[in-house]
Amino acid sequence: MNADELRTLQAPLKARYREEPAAAKVILSAEGVLGEASVTCKVSTGRALVEAGLHPATGGSGAAACSGDMLLEALVACAGVTLRAVATALAIPIRSGKVLAEGDLDFRGTLGVDKETPVGFTEVRLRFQLETDAAPDLIATLLKLTERYCVIYQTLKKPPRLTLSHEVK
Repeated sequence: MNADELRTLQAPLKARYREEPAAAKVILSAEGVLGEASVTCKVSTGRALVEAGLHPATGGSGAAACSGDMLLEALVACAGVTLRAVATALAIPIRSGKVLAEGDLDFRGTLGVDKETPVGFTEVRLRFQLETDAAPDLIATLLKLTERYCVIYQTLKKPPRLTLSHEVK
């Protein structure tokens, strides 16, 4: 695909988002299932090898993985593994559980339709659904420590210094 093909592909989307700003707002989500007896979290990606591409809201076909989905999947995986590790370390019995993440995006920012609209997620929500008989104070400790030690959660909560560079060969 070249620049002209991309512009042609995105032009109707940009026009729609100018006319209907709400159409550019999309909620992405990811889900994982905690491992039953081990410190794991299975994240549904639907692909053995992940090929990233444009989200349909920016002109993609939907055949390739969206990097926004992948970010949420990484959060789900990290939070699930961290929660399972903390539960294991504290001997908190969890029969089963799900980890869910949702993120709000307004694609007008991504496509440059509205310069005031932020590019990227404006809100991310992480939620656990747990089957356990653990006392509420133990669950509170579990969640507090999961939040504290989940690398992806902490990276999103306190973004690192980010640099961009390039190399021409």
